[in-house]
Amino acid sequence: MTERLVIATRGSALALWQAEHVKARLAAVAPDVAVEFNVIKTSGDQILDVPLAKVGGKGLFVKEIEQALLDHQADLAVHSMKDVPAELAPGLVLAAVSSREVPWDALCARAPVTVDTLPHGAKVGTSSMRRQCQLLARRPDLQIAMLRGNVPTRIRKLDDGEFEAIVLAAAGLTRLGLAQRITQELPIEISIPAVAQGVLGLETRGDDARTTELIRRAIHDPAEERRVAAERAFLARMGGSCQTPLAAHALATGGTLRILGLCGMPDGSKILRAEVTGAARDAEQLGQRLADDLLAQGADRILAETK
Repeated sequence: MTERLVIATRGSALALWQAEHVKARLAAVAPDVAVEFNVIKTSGDQILDVPLAKVGGKGLFVKEIEQALLDHQADLAVHSMKDVPAELAPGLVLAAVSSREVPWDALCARAPVTVDTLPHGAKVGTSSMRRQCQLLARRPDLQIAMLRGNVPTRIRKLDDGEFEAIVLAAAGLTRLGLAQRITQELPIEISIPAVAQGVLGLETRGDDARTTELIRRAIHDPAEERRVAAERAFLARMGGSCQTPLAAHALATGGTLRILGLCGMPDGSKILRAEVTGAARDAEQLGQRLADDLLAQGADRILAETK
């Protein structure tokens, strides 16, 4: 009898690409398993006229999918890891993480410009407080405007002239075959990426050993797991939300991790930065140390103000 496995996913073009990618990887290690999709429209997909920071943050892209797992309407959830809150719903586990696609933010513009050469006062679209903070710190003259919707919708708004430029994750553009729309990949000096940007997170029920074993064989990257653990430990220690611009990015060299972190005001008027280096095996402790360094600089006051 053919074994059946149901993947819960959002219905956007990018989410479906990610689900198909996972399905293909599962087929390579378990061809006898019939994989189906349960496409779920999350609150984040439905509420498009309000900034995420005002309606619950990135968790809005996850909670209905997690509920489908808990209700046994799915066996596996595929997430953009950057959308997954620091704490999972009780009873669920992060079973595997993928290798990381290009992690940087990307400027997409209608002219061949960079962040530094955008016209004075240019209107730039983004839904991310983290991106807004770092853009305004670099270019206080820019007009940052809310940009919601899936990747093709955001590109269409740019092409229709609503913005002079928009900022998206380079990973999503690359996965959708839209890398040619990238005008500038933003270097880490301009924009530190979101925690786990470019990584797929695979979530299962904690008591479902079979699905966990399958997905770990199919897609899990142990080295990436350490980088993600460091970045997410930072996020958990900071207790941050969508209202607070937070960023962390871990760079691996051999058995060493170097983690860069940031906490700032949404208007870019104040930004705190820190970095720590240590053994990759101590990933979570390194992420916590990074957060502690920022908190010692006064990040706790920024967190209080932005909440």
